[in-house]
Amino acid sequence: MKEPIALQEIPRNSVFREGDVFVLFGELFGRGYATGLLEEARNAGMQIVGITVGRRNDDNTLRPLNADELSEAESRLGGKIINIPLMAGFDLDAPAGHPTPTDLLAGMTLAGWESDRLDWDYIEKCRQIATMRFTQALSEVMAVLDSMIGDGRNVFFAHTMAGGIPKAKVFLALANRIYKGTATRHMSSQALLDSDLGKLILQNFDEVSANTFGHLIDFSSAIRQRVEASGAQVRYTAYGYHGTGILIDGEYRWQTYTNYTQGYAKMRLESFAEKAWKAGIKATVYNCPEIRTNSSDVFTGIELPLIPLLLALKKEGGGEWAEQQWQACEALLTDGYTLDDAIAKIWTLQASNVMIPFYDFTAWPMPNSQAQADLTIGTSHEITKMHRDGKALISDHLSALVVEATGQLIFAASSAPIGPVLWLNHDVVAKRLNTSHARATTPATIRQDDRQNTSQLEVV
Repeated sequence: MKEPIALQEIPRNSVFREGDVFVLFGELFGRGYATGLLEEARNAGMQIVGITVGRRNDDNTLRPLNADELSEAESRLGGKIINIPLMAGFDLDAPAGHPTPTDLLAGMTLAGWESDRLDWDYIEKCRQIATMRFTQALSEVMAVLDSMIGDGRNVFFAHTMAGGIPKAKVFLALANRIYKGTATRHMSSQALLDSDLGKLILQNFDEVSANTFGHLIDFSSAIRQRVEASGAQVRYTAYGYHGTGILIDGEYRWQTYTNYTQGYAKMRLESFAEKAWKAGIKATVYNCPEIRTNSSDVFTGIELPLIPLLLALKKEGGGEWAEQQWQACEALLTDGYTLDDAIAKIWTLQASNVMIPFYDFTAWPMPNSQAQADLTIGTSHEITKMHRDGKALISDHLSALVVEATGQLIFAASSAPIGPVLWLNHDVVAKRLNTSHARATTPATIRQDDRQNTSQLEVV
């Protein structure tokens, strides 16, 4: 792609209703984007079905959830989980009696990891074993799911699988330097990608974050064909990250976190949606704004673009509710600091000559640099220190709002998706939040009058 294609209007759900089926293709863990989308499915009265990645025994064998684990997972999901393990990735698979790729990484050290070499023919055998394991289990899952979906019921497949970092001590040490290190502790992300260790990690990212989307679309074809033949519709969505448009100098401009190593897998994820779209299958990757999640916290500085969302809330017609968000965020800062101080630091970072080269969309994902890492990580630390409590951050508050808005936007936009890859920039996120919360605080009689004059693209 030469430029990001943004969702610009607030969409309206015109397809999904009570009794339809929502399939969460990825186990629900902790905080993350999926919670917002799941909430919309619940609000619509859809039947919720989930899957599990399973769990590993001490001897590395993969097993289903036990009774307690299943009960807890289904309670968290609010629906039925098909208890057949669908763990993706090949880092823990190997021919019987032979070492896994993760085992091979165990001997790598900080002194020699760049020159250590892997046997790629053997790695390929492990990958093939993992793919066969995953697809066989997926066939079983689809057979169960098929029996749960009656004719005439619309189906929403939400792909949420992501990750793929092998549990290797050497990589954890390197990650701290690449994503958190400054000055003498800084490490080049490109050095990692040029190594065999980095190449293995990129391949595993592809398997988990991208190839699983392709498998989902392929292995659900029988369900899709039957459902569509009965007059109902099927949609596929996936979560991408490929930078976000935020307010910079009064206009929305694309920017990104650097270095987002998983970016290569996210582009591959987009390619599966593009392939499906050409075949007439409504599959869309939604590239969402940066938020703080359990997995993204490794990337120090990824949270910085969240704070300008407060500016977008005001720019996009925000009233009393938007002002309340400003007040709530400012209350998290210690005495002597204001939101203007935090925003000024972000503006300084964005306008820096160090950062301007990283605004090249066509070059994404770019490797990090010493100056870029020092500036981004340093700014993140400075803003964190401005808070009263390091565990109660502005970025936490705003992350929850982004999760809410993206869930609403993705759910509704999937009724009539306009393309295989879409960006949810801060403008449409702010519009969605302002519209939702303005109505929530407006008297019912006024809301009814407003509804009569509302664009058909808005959720009512």
